[in-house]
Amino acid sequence: MARKRFPRLGAFEPKLIREALISSVLKLDLRQQKGNPVMLMVEIGGILTTISFVIGIFSATPKSSFFTGFVSFWLWLTVIFSNFAESLSEGRGKARAASLRQSKTSVPARKLTADSFDAAFTEISSSDLRKNDLVLVKANEIIPGDGEVVKGAALVNESAITGESAPVVRESGGDRSAVTGGTTVIANEIIVRITTDPGQTFLDRMISMVEGAERRKTPNEIALEILLIALTGVFLAVVASTYSVSAYSAVSSGKGSAASLTVLIALFVCLAPTTIAALLPAIGIAGMDRLFQLNVIALSGRAIEAAGDVNILLLDKTGTITLGNRQAAEFLTVDAQSNEELMEAALLSSFADDTPEGKSIIALIQERTGKTPAPPKNITFIPFSAATRVSGAQCGEITYLKGAYDAITKAALEFGGTIPSDLKGKVDAVASAGGTPLVVARNEVILGVVFLKDILKTGIKERFSDLRQIGIRTVMITGDNHLTAATIAVEAGVDDYLAEAKPDDKLRMIKEYQNEGYMVAMTGDGTNDAPALAQADVAVAMNNGTQPAREAANIIDLDSDPTKLLDIVEIGKQILMTRGALTTFSIANDMAKYFAIIPAALIGIYPQLKILNIMGLAAPESAILSAVIFNALVIPMLIPLALTGVKFKTMPASRLFTYNLTIFGLGGVIAPFIGIKIIDLILIGLLNI
Repeated sequence: MARKRFPRLGAFEPKLIREALISSVLKLDLRQQKGNPVMLMVEIGGILTTISFVIGIFSATPKSSFFTGFVSFWLWLTVIFSNFAESLSEGRGKARAASLRQSKTSVPARKLTADSFDAAFTEISSSDLRKNDLVLVKANEIIPGDGEVVKGAALVNESAITGESAPVVRESGGDRSAVTGGTTVIANEIIVRITTDPGQTFLDRMISMVEGAERRKTPNEIALEILLIALTGVFLAVVASTYSVSAYSAVSSGKGSAASLTVLIALFVCLAPTTIAALLPAIGIAGMDRLFQLNVIALSGRAIEAAGDVNILLLDKTGTITLGNRQAAEFLTVDAQSNEELMEAALLSSFADDTPEGKSIIALIQERTGKTPAPPKNITFIPFSAATRVSGAQCGEITYLKGAYDAITKAALEFGGTIPSDLKGKVDAVASAGGTPLVVARNEVILGVVFLKDILKTGIKERFSDLRQIGIRTVMITGDNHLTAATIAVEAGVDDYLAEAKPDDKLRMIKEYQNEGYMVAMTGDGTNDAPALAQADVAVAMNNGTQPAREAANIIDLDSDPTKLLDIVEIGKQILMTRGALTTFSIANDMAKYFAIIPAALIGIYPQLKILNIMGLAAPESAILSAVIFNALVIPMLIPLALTGVKFKTMPASRLFTYNLTIFGLGGVIAPFIGIKIIDLILIGLLNI
């Protein structure tokens, strides 16, 4: 099965950089900065120092004017670097949205008067379709809008949306009825009931979220922004009081002068948490982009953030923990029957069985015998039915059957046979080993049991172990009996399981965990999963699922791979880790700037502050400029980390906190001391400040 992934965009492709540079200049409009109060204040500082520089050219000494102009230049660069970080992350989303928009075209649609293939129709544009309209779509035609198949079945090419080249079946009823506008019917014809109005289709929502046009700030972002605003207010008060103190002290002592406007603005910019304020928008947008690289669409930023806080994962056994296709692993004879007779009966009853289980029986027999089996000419196949719960074959007067224990024993008794004394023990042994017992009979004689084994996905146990290390509990949901469920749970390494589960059991379990204060994530694809998906904090719906399931979810997996839930949680954790790491670095690196700029601002009045010049900076002017320049340059240096995220580490929260404090906290303290000193030496050497 070939997969055509969406183009992978590098973080610094030339075209994206050019567009981001242009956008970063356009964002200098003060109206666009109101969403980032810290950078708004920095830009206002840039405007004031620019005005001061222009006035100073005609009225001040050249050295003082040069100093003001240099500070103003780097303040503008600080704002531009901040805008560049956001524009670059937005640009990647817009580039992906452009590829999706190519799939969004207006096509002709046959609007039916009734849900019948023979009904009269009117040909209209797809843009004129409304919710609940019925449309007929034939082979090689584009489905005009999101909807559900109400009649017929067809092969549909969904590569325009999912990147998957292999067609999928879409049919009325069941969990495969949902279709997406922009996909193409390649065989047969179907009647579709439109489920969305124009502008609200799944493709429209994908484009909006990927492009970032409707990205709302998450609760954690809002909380952090409130903290930044509060700190900005505190530092404004500090700067104002610094001017008052310096003015009074200068007059009373007769030494020095009050801190100038340029020095006060530089002091504020270096005190304020400009680094995290500049990178915060880029972190959230880049997180959504990383999900898109996995063919996952988050319908809200809140969903990604919630994924980072999740501590309970509800996982369906089939398709998530196991491969989903049970495989024949062993033949177990009963009542002294021969293994050859059991394999012959299992083979004959499986020739027409197109299920993965039936095919695996034939494959196992071929492996055991070394021969390629072929069906005899006089065979009549007996298909599986919900009424009998058996399948098999008729060869003359002999009937071969396979099926569940109770169904086969019932059939054997009807043939006049008896139940082998060791059959129940063999069936229970298979179930206790985590397998599914498939009983095989020939007429009235029960020959034995086929052991169908659920195959765990490679590496799933190790992945659960990693999740457990970071405090996430895994709960397996299965319709299997308690014995089978318990065995697979132990083999897979999950923390808990729910056996013989029904849809309302999932909803009940989610509510119970949430009432205990947990954040819960789950996957689903069926209409019966919709209530639980709506209740879960992180709800991942499969793209091949029903419309109600997709509407109830806040994340859509285009690959319809339930295992992606683990990747989504890891990306959510990574976003929180990145935000925490950069916040720690931002606050820590302010410490070094305090030692540079505070003595420089007040040393003329208080010579004793020279003791705080532990970096040995050459002059007050070079110290202030070095701090401002470093404050600006650190933003583009951290853009790659904001876009790619810090490396996800499987460790408890306490250890992760200590790790971040050591790496980004200690690093945030040390780096500015080194960087500011190097910049000071360059300024002295090149500009002779």
